[in-house]
Amino acid sequence: MNDELIIRTAGIDDIATIGYLAQQIWPGTYQDILPPGQLQYMMDLIYSPDSLQQQMTRHKHHFLMVELDEEPVGFASYSGLKEPGIFKLHKLYVHPKTQGKGIGKTLIDFIIDQLPRPEATTLRLNVNRYNKARQFYEKMGFVVTKEEDIDLGNNYFMNDFVMEKKI
Repeated sequence: MNDELIIRTAGIDDIATIGYLAQQIWPGTYQDILPPGQLQYMMDLIYSPDSLQQQMTRHKHHFLMVELDEEPVGFASYSGLKEPGIFKLHKLYVHPKTQGKGIGKTLIDFIIDQLPRPEATTLRLNVNRYNKARQFYEKMGFVVTKEEDIDLGNNYFMNDFVMEKKI
């Protein structure tokens, strides 16, 4: 990659940009997986400014912003879990126009480098069972450990694989 890639901590000032990127990325990612009503419900639930602020402050999710040549092209978030040594990758999204450039791999490597050693032993994530990102995560060394159906309310569920990578 010859372009200048910057990964930086994202904060409250980045909430509008994260929401904008989600609006650019989510429909293409999930339009063939989720019905339109569920897609909109999840966007409102997860990416509203209030929800993002709660994730950053109350839930202590560490957000990262990815910029390519000073343009925001992706974001991620992660946090520790109550289980000792387990950290969760909550979000990892890269704009479709920049997918395939190694940004997702760079983000995962960056997150793993940020985790405390030697306490951190595992990075866990959820991925929709029909999302082609599963193959990306498998290439990154994640393995499916179980299936999980998460009730989102409003009669909507996330039908996910839980994947883990030993670090």
